[in-house]
Amino acid sequence: MTLHHPPALVFLLGATGTGKTDIALHLARVFHLGVINIDSRQTYRDFPIVTAQPTAEEQAVCPHRLYGFLDVRDKITAGVYCDRCLAALREFQDLVRLPVFVGGTGFYVRALLQGLAPIPTIAPEVLRDLEAELQSLGLPALRRRFETIDPDYAAKIHPNDTQRTLRALEVYGGTGKTFSWWHGQPLAPAPFRALKLGLALPAPVLATRLAARIEAMLATGALEEARRAFERCPDPSAPVWSGIGCAELLSYLQGNISLDQAKELWLKNTRAYAKRQVTWFNKDPDMCWYAADDPNLAQTIAATVGQFLETP
Repeated sequence: MTLHHPPALVFLLGATGTGKTDIALHLARVFHLGVINIDSRQTYRDFPIVTAQPTAEEQAVCPHRLYGFLDVRDKITAGVYCDRCLAALREFQDLVRLPVFVGGTGFYVRALLQGLAPIPTIAPEVLRDLEAELQSLGLPALRRRFETIDPDYAAKIHPNDTQRTLRALEVYGGTGKTFSWWHGQPLAPAPFRALKLGLALPAPVLATRLAARIEAMLATGALEEARRAFERCPDPSAPVWSGIGCAELLSYLQGNISLDQAKELWLKNTRAYAKRQVTWFNKDPDMCWYAADDPNLAQTIAATVGQFLETP
């Protein structure tokens, strides 16, 4: 897919819970921007509360795209996400002055701006066979195969990362080439001019915010949201149930843990995820970081965006 002209893009990134939505809406009001989601979990239709999607009132401020379109049984790849992004950018050319991408999935940012390894579509039975082996042999057996086939890539993946282990074996089984080989192929980066803005908070401050946010989510219906989704899809292996918040509430609904334990685990996993997000974005030399608790943050970022828009 191609666009009429290479657009300028603004990215509002950082760990979950740093207030990206509020800043995005401020920018939208000032500059007539549209918002595009770049958070993999906020694509799920059944979990607007648990995944902290913008509310209907917030989305009414300006055009929003790529929120809440995915079914609980489906998963989305970075390639499909990028295709949807390009479609949204086409729409925005006539609707808004500039798109702002809001979220915390660093791999999607990289995929959109740097391109993806040209891995072809793989027959679905390859993954089905691997999932059957996972059930019968267990993850350690598949992990050992992974390490034998592609030791370089395996060294980068946590031993308990089922999804990436299966994906690596799927790619090898479907193409005869390893992930390392595919990632070594030349990429064609998308012709975008990008401004990456990052929101950061000290870990203790963010932890307090995240704990309060979980309580607020539960007060506004997160548990009921999970219960309805469980009634629709009681299969714990469905992609949506692997998400933070979803997984812990599912465990509670199944009677495995108490609600207090679910909240404690939810917070622990969210804090660990936020730390991984910060680690990812800290490696990006193009990130411009801002203190999320700065009382003048909105005006400061608006000034930065204004300068970006004036630069050819």
